[in-house]
Amino acid sequence: MQDALSAYHAIIDVPFGKVGVRTGDGVLKQIVYLPASTPEIKPVNALARRAVQQIERYLQRAISPFDLPIAPVGSAFQQRVWQAISAIPCGTVKTYGQIARQIGSAPRAVGQACGANYFPLLIPCHRVVSASGIGGFSNHDGDGYFRDIKRWLLAHEGVTFSQERGAA
Repeated sequence: MQDALSAYHAIIDVPFGKVGVRTGDGVLKQIVYLPASTPEIKPVNALARRAVQQIERYLQRAISPFDLPIAPVGSAFQQRVWQAISAIPCGTVKTYGQIARQIGSAPRAVGQACGANYFPLLIPCHRVVSASGIGGFSNHDGDGYFRDIKRWLLAHEGVTFSQERGAA
């Protein structure tokens, strides 16, 4: 486990578990949702400290913006999806179908790109929901840890869901 943790440049405690931060070459490489049992790691470099500060600021005030250099990752299609997701304002949601129509794709492909997001929180894939309810999260279907994170993030931004029938 310790070897796996060494890949992180910070791991912080958040209301829904832990968030791991990976940096390198002067850019953010990845943000990862981790179980609450994961040990914390204090930021080991300036960029990790900056990322932690911005994540903590978002957790205190959902409308806080992120301004971090991110690694150029993903396919051209994924980047188009992530750009469309990044334009969704805090406190609102769009469906996978709405994003798909916006970029000329299929909802399932949008869902796959959401699940491949290297920078959750910065690229707010939690703001993309199913037409029939909250939908999956981070390429995980069903109830559980990842869906609980999505619910928490949406509630933090003022979006509520009644059961699985859609936004209240």
